[in-house]
Amino acid sequence: MIRFYNAKIMTMADGCAVKEGELWTDGDRISYIGETPAELPVFEREIDAQGNLLMPSFKNAHTHSAMTFLRSFAEDVPLQTWLFEKVFPYEDRLTPDDVYAFDRLAILEYLASGTTAAFDMYFYPESSAVAFTESGMRLVFCGSINGTAADVERLNDQFQKYRNMHPLVKYRLGFHAEYTSDESLHREVARLAQSEHEPVYTHMSETKREHEECIARHGTSPAQYFESLGMWQYGGGAYHCVWFDEADRTVFRKNGLWMVSCPCSNAKLASGIAPLKEAYEEGVQLALGTDGPASNNALDPFREMYLGAVLQKLRHDDAAALPAAEMLRAATVGGARAMGLTDCDILAEGKQADLILIDLSAPNLQPPHHIPESLVLSGSRADVKLTMCAGKILYENGQYYAGISKEEILADTASRIARLTG
Repeated sequence: MIRFYNAKIMTMADGCAVKEGELWTDGDRISYIGETPAELPVFEREIDAQGNLLMPSFKNAHTHSAMTFLRSFAEDVPLQTWLFEKVFPYEDRLTPDDVYAFDRLAILEYLASGTTAAFDMYFYPESSAVAFTESGMRLVFCGSINGTAADVERLNDQFQKYRNMHPLVKYRLGFHAEYTSDESLHREVARLAQSEHEPVYTHMSETKREHEECIARHGTSPAQYFESLGMWQYGGGAYHCVWFDEADRTVFRKNGLWMVSCPCSNAKLASGIAPLKEAYEEGVQLALGTDGPASNNALDPFREMYLGAVLQKLRHDDAAALPAAEMLRAATVGGARAMGLTDCDILAEGKQADLILIDLSAPNLQPPHHIPESLVLSGSRADVKLTMCAGKILYENGQYYAGISKEEILADTASRIARLTG
């Protein structure tokens, strides 16, 4: 058992209220949250939080982790050029061992920023499963097929293999995007989702060009087109959703879908600003992701929260356009629920112990007038003192406890990057 005492605690069970007390973990679960009792059990470790903040960990609801090898490699070009000339040709060179190594590099960044789960879409899932489970971090696969109906068999094979392979690993049905696959694939994915009673996820309406070309092909937007196929019968969601009008948001609200925004990537690639204010006011479920480290270029939830909040103010010429605390919720609770991780979405007794400790004494968080708003508008990954996943401390005060050392990971990835991009 581990005891955190003298802490401020934001459970996020009902808003972002902060209370003082202590939290205990027992194995992979939270066993107690409350005031200090008169009698204490014996603990393996007792951690004085020193008045700092315990809160749910961040959940990255859209990423391509192993793209760390292309960080800062393809810059200052639009999305279509970036993908087809700068990304896809180099990804063709990847081996399973490369993906394992580049995932481990991403995991260092995740843990240092307080992230304990990644909703990942990439190649060689076996390699990613090994990298994440060895590290002690959660991984939710999103199917990444493209092409034709023949590829759906591979999606089903992976779904059956990885859906229950490990307590830290899950699998969700998905495909890359409407524009990289044909209608036969879309129909077969919808049938598979209906057969398995499963949600479906995909990239959607990321750029104006993509959105308009879908309308030209199918007579309607991606969101409405997929709804017409019955793809959303059991929920799901989409990544980016930049070019979303009221009808698209109605599809999402009606079907209980998750709108996963990636503000930094969309800004860097000049894709646009997603209508988060409208979605929030209309009751659409929101989550945040980073996208991959080649299009962002960081895997940092603090950057996403800040940009997600302030771009809405700029878009609407309204400083009150979107509550900052809603971005905090989207980056934690929203991300967990979008990924199907309902057992580690909030801090509560009996829930999985996925939590972080934030240094409220950091100069950038002083004075602590409104803690949730400070985290979004003033916070930094440097404020994360400790990251725990499933009851295990994986990062603490600059040190990693996730298997392979930082030095080994950096040396390994450097040689691989030189081979792939040289």
